[in-house]
Amino acid sequence: MSELADMLPAEGGVVSAFIDIRCRLSRTKPSGDAAVEDWVAIQALAILAGHSRQVAETITAQADHAGLKGDRRRGADACVRHLTGKAEFLRYDRAPAAGRPIATGVIEGACRHLIADRLDIFGARWGLDGAEAVLKLRTVHSNGDFDTYWRFHVAREHERLYQTAGQGEYDLTA
Repeated sequence: MSELADMLPAEGGVVSAFIDIRCRLSRTKPSGDAAVEDWVAIQALAILAGHSRQVAETITAQADHAGLKGDRRRGADACVRHLTGKAEFLRYDRAPAAGRPIATGVIEGACRHLIADRLDIFGARWGLDGAEAVLKLRTVHSNGDFDTYWRFHVAREHERLYQTAGQGEYDLTA
């Protein structure tokens, strides 16, 4: 089995970024108030405990109670849609036990840069081996190691293609 396949979660699914969830929670209320920051922290802890649906219900009830409409309710509705639509990916309480780390925006950005921007192009079809090869090259390039890698690759290809008789039997001395 390939290294890429070994890295994928066995049970499927990806745990959504908690930083994104916290930002969405912050947009449901006016900022700058310490009480609002406390409210966001309490809701965030509830989501980490696996109660994202209850948090969505709380946000909806509070928005209804406050009589929010239109633009004033946009952040609350967007957060509720995210919490209910992505509930299966928000099981932060179960993630560590299943061996899945909680992703951050940095990790998701790196995944988007390395994977989605290249493999999700229109009309592209990838097998696992081809996708893994492209991702390895993109990673080497992104890390700034492409020139070193390419010199190594060319040297190995030259050895493979132009091997002399008994080449493996001699020690080089200088």
